[in-house]
Amino acid sequence: MSDSRGDGDRAAFVEYGIEDRPPLGESILLGLQHYLTMVGANIAVPLILAGAMGMPADVTARFVGTFFVVSGVATLAQTTLGNRYPIVQGAPFSMLAPALAIIAVVGSLPGQPDWQTALVHLQGAIIAAALVQVAIGYLGLIGRLRRFLSPVVIAPTIALIGLALFDAPQITAADQDWWLLGLTVGLIVLFSQYLNARSRAFQLFPVILGMAIVWLLAALLSIWGVYTPDSPGYVDLASVADAPALMAIYPFQWGLPRFEFALAIGMVAGVLASIVESFGDYQAVARLTGSGAPSERRINHGIGMEGLMNVFSGVMGTGGSTSYSENIGAIGLTGVASRYVVQVGALCMLVAGFVGYFGQLVATIPEPIIGGLFVAMFGQIVAVGISTLKHVDLDSQRNVFVVGFSLFVGLAIPQYMANVGSAQDFRELAAGVAPVLGSPIVADTVFVIGGTGMAVGGLVALVLDNTIPGTREERGLEEWEKRTEDDAEFESAWERFRG
Repeated sequence: MSDSRGDGDRAAFVEYGIEDRPPLGESILLGLQHYLTMVGANIAVPLILAGAMGMPADVTARFVGTFFVVSGVATLAQTTLGNRYPIVQGAPFSMLAPALAIIAVVGSLPGQPDWQTALVHLQGAIIAAALVQVAIGYLGLIGRLRRFLSPVVIAPTIALIGLALFDAPQITAADQDWWLLGLTVGLIVLFSQYLNARSRAFQLFPVILGMAIVWLLAALLSIWGVYTPDSPGYVDLASVADAPALMAIYPFQWGLPRFEFALAIGMVAGVLASIVESFGDYQAVARLTGSGAPSERRINHGIGMEGLMNVFSGVMGTGGSTSYSENIGAIGLTGVASRYVVQVGALCMLVAGFVGYFGQLVATIPEPIIGGLFVAMFGQIVAVGISTLKHVDLDSQRNVFVVGFSLFVGLAIPQYMANVGSAQDFRELAAGVAPVLGSPIVADTVFVIGGTGMAVGGLVALVLDNTIPGTREERGLEEWEKRTEDDAEFESAWERFRG
């Protein structure tokens, strides 16, 4: 194992720290495992967008492949030049709501615009909003908030990343195949918790082993006719053979972006929600690996690089890019927090994006298997958030109130937004309360941020923790600051990288 400078007092369960470089063969498998944890979202987002735009099936395959290419490039850029944390970058759900709203607006224009018209308008909105994110990151606006963020704020923010996804359709669908979902959960738990001390393979590869076994079972049941194309667990192997061998993916492949101010403003709301989620992800990785909490400079570099990669995603013609919480759950299960591993996985994903067979093979993973993966992963993220409270005084009534209230509100308000319906429905509802609230800019911003649990809970906790009287020791700030890396540590990591 290589030198682990920069890891600080790494957590005892961490097998490979941030600076470690496992053997190449092992790194490839570990990297693919990291990417398998986010495959559900990185396929779901482009499929949802393609369906909303009415994109033809043959183009949809290239659209999905483009998301994988963007994910690979964005991950390499973030882990090498951005915050340098082992976090996978991929398609954001936080930007999906404004994206669908933009598609709906363009679709209502005169002349029955086609999917390509909707997509180039979406590209323009993403690029414009991403430039705002670049400014927020590199001007240091988010990093300066760090002094107001105690563990009382960080804990519910991280926990809500996992809790907000408890009702993912891959988990709670009414026609769920509970046998496949339960078997996936059971195998991942068996390998990662009960058999991890017996075999290095179980310790390092519980996710990829569990998913592969259940996928093979589902594929066999599909071949034997037990699962039909209408079954949730059906594996469509024929679609892999029909996929194109290679796909041409290049900048502006759908046409030049079109910029509309109103559409860009709506997308800024999605970017703001993405920033809040990413900030929580940075804290979670630092907490999991035993590293010091991220410095102001590291946070700024991370958010700024995410903005640049969102510009890149707009140029390539996808739906944006952000840090992936699922990948953080994988670190908690496997103890593999190596930046090198994530970079190797990103290279594999980048190349695979051009190969139609691979993308279609990944797309054959049934939703019950992805749902089982989510159950195992998101619970880890919730636990990471809760463990942050070890630095605060839990006998303090104000701390208990702030954490509990923030968690509840962070679940309740997004559920309310979901019950309201679409951004347009909320706009009409808000206009009835006050005309200013019904404007697209205000209503869409409130709707997107209000529908993001970690944004709601984090903002509520931030306000309460900094207004309700409490000592620094009581809030955990003294202990937190001892564990926060300073900018010099991040700069020294840069110097080692350049050297």
